Amino acid sequence: MTNDILIEVKNLVKHFPVTAGVFNKTVAQVQAVNKVSFDIHKGETLGLVGESGCGKTTTAQCIVQLHKPTSGSVLFNGQDLVKLKPKEMRKMRKNIQLIFQDPFSSLDPHMRVEDIIGEPLLVFKLVKKGPKYKERVYELMRMVELEPYMAVRYPHEFSGGQRQRIGIARALAAGSSFLVCDEPVSALDVSIQAQILNLFIKIRKENNLTYLFIAHDLAVVRNICDRVAVMYLGRIVEITTSDELYIRPLHPYTISLLSAVPIPDPVVDRTRERIVLVGDVPSPVNLPSGCPFHPRCPRATNICKTQLPELKKVDGNDHFVACHNIVITC
Repeated sequence: MTNDILIEVKNLVKHFPVTAGVFNKTVAQVQAVNKVSFDIHKGETLGLVGESGCGKTTTAQCIVQLHKPTSGSVLFNGQDLVKLKPKEMRKMRKNIQLIFQDPFSSLDPHMRVEDIIGEPLLVFKLVKKGPKYKERVYELMRMVELEPYMAVRYPHEFSGGQRQRIGIARALAAGSSFLVCDEPVSALDVSIQAQILNLFIKIRKENNLTYLFIAHDLAVVRNICDRVAVMYLGRIVEITTSDELYIRPLHPYTISLLSAVPIPDPVVDRTRERIVLVGDVPSPVNLPSGCPFHPRCPRATNICKTQLPELKKVDGNDHFVACHNIVITC
């Protein structure tokens, strides 16, 4: 592992048992995440995108150890989080925080904003209740562009965008270096999404933060992410820089996702090719043989039905694709 890598995920697997009967006998496995590997450099934002149900959130929850992986490792500064005992992991959470998707259910409705944001300060014993505590809470509120006088209010008195700002301030309170952002703007209006994305960019620069930014919309991650990993049915099928992904997508699934992203120019939008995938996403309980995308892939050949493609580097660039039939486009 190189010195500038903060997070290194190796062969991460997470299966959930499907039980039935009076004795809850395991009859199948939901294969949510299958041998996912990637790394995130210090100060970088890695986007993780894909359809709903592809395993993005489960991957994030395994990284922060809300779920124990079935196998694999998650290294943070070289330390394997999977092997840590619960007490050791609680100390580590000071450095790793999760920002949730739904700002309406992720905040305790019975707590004032001051207590929500300040709770990590007390849990990690960074400051005691008093003037310094209030000063730090107000500083965090200003950091996310909320006025300190709002500290006495309850979550229901805020809009969705303001609630998400509160969640971000809470995540920053402990001085974390790594934030896992689980679709943090998907529940917000489009106009508010832009404001929150700009806020993420601003606080990353000011605090030298590292992000794993999860989204199902490729348009959302284009400007905020340095690199993007595309996920399908529990596997990463393509990973490269943000610019490279939009200019030269190689995996047929990535190409189909990008073809659905709206373009502001109506003339270009009407003339470009739309790729509509046939069929439904296969069940993670009963994955297809070979490449999991082959039942819906317009390029699928016989090898795709029998052999699982490996994630390999293409053209010597920092561009990795898992596909037997890559079409190189300039």
